[in-house]
Amino acid sequence: MKDKFLLNLLILGLLVAGNVCQEEPLTVDEDDDGVVVESEDAEDFIEYKSPVPEPGKFYFAEHFDDKAEFEKKWVKSRAKKEGIDEDIAKYDGLWAVEEPMKSILRDDLGLVLKSKAKHAAIASRLTKPFVFADKPLVVQYEVTWQDGQECGGSYIKLLSSGKDTADLAQFQDKTPYTIMFGPDKCGNDAKLHFIFRHINPINGTITEKHSKKPKDRLEEPFKDKQPHLYQLVLRPDNTFTVRVDHNIVNEGHLLEDFQPPVNPPKEIDDPTDKKPEDWDERERIPDPEARKPEDWDEDAPPQIPDPNAVKPDGWLDDLEEMIADPDAKKPDDWDVDIDGEWEAPLIPNPLCEKAVGCGLWKAPLVKNPDYKGKWRAPYIDNPNYKGKWSPRRIPNPDFFEDLHPFKMTTISAVGFELWSMSGDILFDNLVISDDETVVRDWAAQTYDLKRKQIDRQSHTLWERLLKRLNYKPGWWAVYFCYCAIPVVAYIYFLAQRVKEEKTEHHKKTDEPSHDDADHHQHAELDDPLAPSSDNEADAADEVDDDDDRERNSDPDNSEDAEEVQAPVERTPEPATRKRRARKD
Repeated sequence: MKDKFLLNLLILGLLVAGNVCQEEPLTVDEDDDGVVVESEDAEDFIEYKSPVPEPGKFYFAEHFDDKAEFEKKWVKSRAKKEGIDEDIAKYDGLWAVEEPMKSILRDDLGLVLKSKAKHAAIASRLTKPFVFADKPLVVQYEVTWQDGQECGGSYIKLLSSGKDTADLAQFQDKTPYTIMFGPDKCGNDAKLHFIFRHINPINGTITEKHSKKPKDRLEEPFKDKQPHLYQLVLRPDNTFTVRVDHNIVNEGHLLEDFQPPVNPPKEIDDPTDKKPEDWDERERIPDPEARKPEDWDEDAPPQIPDPNAVKPDGWLDDLEEMIADPDAKKPDDWDVDIDGEWEAPLIPNPLCEKAVGCGLWKAPLVKNPDYKGKWRAPYIDNPNYKGKWSPRRIPNPDFFEDLHPFKMTTISAVGFELWSMSGDILFDNLVISDDETVVRDWAAQTYDLKRKQIDRQSHTLWERLLKRLNYKPGWWAVYFCYCAIPVVAYIYFLAQRVKEEKTEHHKKTDEPSHDDADHHQHAELDDPLAPSSDNEADAADEVDDDDDRERNSDPDNSEDAEEVQAPVERTPEPATRKRRARKD
């Protein structure tokens, strides 16, 4: 009766908890192909629409949601990389426009680098060239390492305007670019590049200028397999800002925070100037007038035997500390020709154990008061010291001063030129503008929606429960108690079972065990001369005795309760009957 009550309580608790603690219901929708799919309810589902770039606000805007438009705008490289083997020189990496491996927003596609360990390049023309004049350059795009990243880059290149970029099908590593920006990782070395190519106004040579490293560690985006937003803002006042997921990770000035610096030094060391042979750079020298004292003994040892030491009384000089083992015997298989002459192993001399010491006595060593070591002349200031020599400085013949490095080469195209050991790298929402506000709005319609949807999808069961409770603390305890009913009932049920098993175990230990009875019976069968109890009357008596014991072991029988609490120890009587011959 008690077990039935507990079972009903457990079922009731499960029904209540299941009704309260269940996750948000799913709604059923149909996609464009008429296939029924399950999704979160309308309250949790975020609707996505491909953003439409406002005319005149963007130099480039690509969401990759229109495959037909993508084929018109983007050009895959057919070039070959110079200076490497023919087998790996081709830019034959595979590109595809497709949904992410883990879909976040409906109908949101991206550009995916499918292959790994291959050179891949793809580029597209800007809507209009970006001229570095009086407006800032704002570049922003998303990267998702869907399989993580072992080694490879995920940066973009803003290609310089000119004849070398006229044919984008020949886009390769030597193609001139103005800015390279984006993440790169190989092993434990994670970077966020911002490189611009600067033209020397005197001789026209081009030098790559690398920004200082961000202070923050940037390894996590390569591991979590989620979208990340990278943004570069370059302003006409030569300042720049780099953001990752809207957070500033690097900022500085084009004239101060790049290596090598934009402007060379005004003066340089004269390459023709040589150090004079008599130039003395030694600040201190050994005293040339110092002489070693006549009593200086360089050969004196640092330690000598203690002259005051006395040999202890009872020291046994004639005994050796180690002696040959008198009990040792030469092995039977000892071969003198191979093993040499056999000698017994040495053991401590037993006669020395009780003595103060034995063997040759030596005085202990002490520090030698006459020891001085090797003599060296003391150091003095060098009277001929002229200081550290350095070549004379002369005006730098290649000096120039560019105070406006922001005015870089005009940009006419954008592209990815990559090599990676990881495939399925997804790029999305690449925009170039001169207005931070419109770029921020673009992110609000794309990346920010993804982050909101990811946050909703990652809600725990407890967060969903609080939402259904409308975040009213007064109800939390009530629903918690409801959910705890099955747990408490189950624990109580287990405790009762354990209690009953212990009680039953105590009863069984008070009665003769079946194993003892079986052993006794087998002993009788094995011994034909042993007394037997096969008489039917005796068997009936034994059955009655068993019934009595069973009644006495029942705790519900009030008459025998005292006998149960204090069981009487029974000693089996010896059998006196002879075995009756079988009829067969």
